[in-house]
Amino acid sequence: MRHAAIRLSFLFAIAASAASSGPAWAQSARAAPLPSVVVTAARTETRIDETLADVTVIDRAEIERATGRTLPELLAQQPGVQFASNGGLGKLSSVFLRGLESRHTLLLIDGVRYGSATVGIPIWENLPLDEIERIEIVRGPLSGLYGSDAVGGVIQIFTRRGAPGLRTNASLSAGSDRYGQGTAGLRFGSGAFDGAVQLSHTRTRGFSATNPQALFGSFNDDDDGFRQNAGTVQLGVKFGAGWRADLRALQSEGKTEYDDGPGADSRAELRASVQSLAVGGPVTDDWRSLVRLSRSRDDFDTIASASPFAGLGTTRTVQRQLSWENNIATRLGSALLLAERIEQDVSRPGDPYVVSDRSINGVAAGLNGKAGVHTWQGNLRHDRNSQFGSQTTGSLGYGVDITSALRAGFSYGTSFVAPSFNQLYFPNFGSPDLLPEEGRHRELSLRWADAGHEVRAAWFANRIDGYVTPGPNPSNTDARIDGFSLGYDVHLGRWHVAASAELIDPRNDSRSSPNFGKQLPRRAKESVKASAGVDLGAWQLGGRLAAFGRRFDDQANTLPVGGYGVADLYADWRLASEWTLGLRLNNVADKSYETAYGFNQPARQGFVTLRYSGR
Repeated sequence: MRHAAIRLSFLFAIAASAASSGPAWAQSARAAPLPSVVVTAARTETRIDETLADVTVIDRAEIERATGRTLPELLAQQPGVQFASNGGLGKLSSVFLRGLESRHTLLLIDGVRYGSATVGIPIWENLPLDEIERIEIVRGPLSGLYGSDAVGGVIQIFTRRGAPGLRTNASLSAGSDRYGQGTAGLRFGSGAFDGAVQLSHTRTRGFSATNPQALFGSFNDDDDGFRQNAGTVQLGVKFGAGWRADLRALQSEGKTEYDDGPGADSRAELRASVQSLAVGGPVTDDWRSLVRLSRSRDDFDTIASASPFAGLGTTRTVQRQLSWENNIATRLGSALLLAERIEQDVSRPGDPYVVSDRSINGVAAGLNGKAGVHTWQGNLRHDRNSQFGSQTTGSLGYGVDITSALRAGFSYGTSFVAPSFNQLYFPNFGSPDLLPEEGRHRELSLRWADAGHEVRAAWFANRIDGYVTPGPNPSNTDARIDGFSLGYDVHLGRWHVAASAELIDPRNDSRSSPNFGKQLPRRAKESVKASAGVDLGAWQLGGRLAAFGRRFDDQANTLPVGGYGVADLYADWRLASEWTLGLRLNNVADKSYETAYGFNQPARQGFVTLRYSGR
């Protein structure tokens, strides 16, 4: 552990030094942008600098700089986030927050749960970047607000929405591996009505997803491409005394090629679908209410496979959700009262699951506020799961402003995760006697912000009782994830520079297990990230660096996956007020690396984008 810390400190120093070099550091600091307003951390609008949780916002400009990258790769450029992928675009991927499991992150799209209840994880690979307006990442236990799955945090995606007047946008991109993308959209708003429509088409020849190390004979030396058509729609109407109704829909259909052995062009169709209707407004001056009815669906339709164990046909998850949120202003802060019902239905090719549906009824209450130098947030939630009975979770956070620039914080929370349908019932794989996971989480934090500079440091400890082991025939054991994170962000002159480092220890904590003390799969103990960008008027230049230590692909730590570092560069040239030419060079050093044993990641790739943004 001590040697890992030394390596981490050394890497962080290099990254910070590289990011901070340049004459702009001689300039005087200018005011940083106004703090963002976020909604995920407390389920109500809160300034990001007033939240107790560690929150990151990825805006539209940053998303546009990720041409050629997947959504998990974009997320993994942020502090405290790692990813693993079975190839490139359109391939199965996992996202880890602070070293916790991929199924310990809750994914929301415009407030709607999205993912697969069969494998029990968010599904990232078919979500198009072009339809996303911004992303909020909240780290830390949020089961007290969101229920099951929100153990390590919540990632919420917000799609495009209306704007005053009529604004159009379009883009054309081309790049390595025969990558091509076309997008078009419009946003409008007049009087009581507003809306947005966004469409995109993406295709790439890809590269071989596997290499000869791939397990179970999955290697097949061919190009594994991906095609996707996607779109989002938002329609809103204002009526009477500040009330508003919003209809939203996302539809994404992809066809992905993958490797599960020679002898067949293995491929599948991916379908993501999310719809919601939300109506909200003020009941009184101090009470706002919101009702949301939603439905999400995830399909994985196997068309062809080289594996004798893969059944052709569609594996499907449908989730329906009805929620009623109430935010009430009180003398102690903003109070939240919530009631919701979630219904999950699953199906698979061949014989159905022994149990193929479940429902969760939940109620929650919360309070977040500030008085003088003190800030607090408390949440308490009770869920009744039709399979596993009742469960109560909660969290309590407290912050104190030591000075006008320095805040110290402490939080404690509990969590609950129900096993997935595959973990319970998949033939010759699942264990129907599995019990839910229960977690306890602690965090100490410091935040210093002054004159455009911000430093965040956090120590966190997570204990998971009944941790469900990955792979076939899962069992309940225990896990422990301890860690420390450090981040720095500064706006200085024309420059924006950021750097972060994280040291975690994710391990099996069951003394009765043969894997006691072993590192949990597919997470690196050390990671360092840095970015720098400069605004030169007509030109915007910048780059990112992400470095990760060694990880293992199995519970016994017999399959090592080497550490790696990847740098990306970008340049945007404003040709005219509404036209921009963008250049991207990903994996500048042409690094050969893996995030999962036997699966390739992209080599050096270049992309050019012509973008139009009407005003």
